[in-house]
Amino acid sequence: MMEWSDLRVFLAIARAGTLGGAARLTGATQPTMGRRLRALEEALGHVLFQRTADGFVLTDEGSTVLGHAERIEAEALAFERELNGSEARLEGLLRLSCSDWFGTTLLTPVLAEFGARHPGVCIELLTDARLYSLPRREADMVFRIARFDEPEVISRRLLHIPYAVYAPIGYDTSAIGDGADTRVVTMDIAFSQMPDAIWLKRMLPQANVGFRSNNREVQAALCAQGAGLAVLPRPLGDATPGIAPIDVGEAPPGRDTFVGYHKDMRRLARMRALLDLIVGRLANAGSV
Repeated sequence: MMEWSDLRVFLAIARAGTLGGAARLTGATQPTMGRRLRALEEALGHVLFQRTADGFVLTDEGSTVLGHAERIEAEALAFERELNGSEARLEGLLRLSCSDWFGTTLLTPVLAEFGARHPGVCIELLTDARLYSLPRREADMVFRIARFDEPEVISRRLLHIPYAVYAPIGYDTSAIGDGADTRVVTMDIAFSQMPDAIWLKRMLPQANVGFRSNNREVQAALCAQGAGLAVLPRPLGDATPGIAPIDVGEAPPGRDTFVGYHKDMRRLARMRALLDLIVGRLANAGSV
C-alpha cells in the first residue's frame, strides 16, 4: 500500500526537480528521498518521473498524481490551520489580581470585551489588598503600583495614573488654606506611607481626618457624600458622580502601574491574547 507521507516526498521532488533540492526542502537526506520515491512508484505501479541529465521530469502518470497530491496537501494544510485556529477559540482559566478601584474602573470593561471575544475563557479577578505571588502561582497576571523584582516574573510598565484632590461639586475652596477647617478622607494607618497620603498630610497639615479606608472606591463614595476631601486616581475620581477635582496649589503625585506574569506563561495563548488587549486599551487610559 502507498504511504501517505511519500506524497510529500513526491511533491518536493516535483517542485525542486532534483533529489538534492527536494532533500533540502524536506530536511531529509538525498538517499532517503530516492528510496521513498521508489517505494511510492512501486506502490502505485507507475513511473512518476523521467530521470534526465537536467533533473526529474514528470511523466504523464506523474502529472496525474501531482494534481491529486496538491489537493491532498491543501486539505492537510487546511485542517492544520483549523486545528491551530482553535487557539482563537481560547479556553481555560486566568486568575488576575489588582486593586479594587483598578479592577472596577479600568479592567472590567476590557475583561468584558475579552469575554465576548473568547467565551471559553473564565477570568477570575481578585481585588483584595493582598499581594498575590506569581512565583507561587497564586495568580496568573498581577497589576500593582510596585515594580516586580522576582526573576521568574516578566513585567512591564502599563500606564501612569495621575491623581487629584476631589471634593463634592460646588465645594467652596477659598478657605482650605492649611486645612484647619477641612475634613479629609485618606488611607488607613497600614497605608499611611503611600505617596498621596504623605502629600495630603504635607499640603493640609491641619486637616481633620474624618475617615480612613484602604478602599479607594469607599473613599470616593465618602467624598461624594460630603464626608471630606479625598485624593483619588483620576480615572476613578472622574468616573464618580457628584465629585470634581479641585486645585489646592500643587498636584498630588501620580503612580505607575505595572503588569506582571510568570515567565512560564509567556507562550500561553489566552494569556497573550488578554495581555495584548489590556495593553491596547489601557496604555493611555491614565492620561487626562
